[in-house]
Amino acid sequence: MTAKTKPCPICRKPRVEEFHPFCSQRCRDRDLARWFSDSYTVPGPPADPEEIAQESWREQE
Repeated sequence: MTAKTKPCPICRKPRVEEFHPFCSQRCRDRDLARWFSDSYTVPGPPADPEEIAQESWREQE
């Protein structure tokens, strides 16, 4: 299956080049809203921002 034949990941309609990989502005906006509302997640324990900052600081030294 090529990229052009894959359906829109939101509604499964055919993709439109202008809104790739979606079929419309509406589906593109729905996907963005899912990111903003934390609907998409990565499995694993939640990341601690302070721990990430400390690791970053140690790498710079």
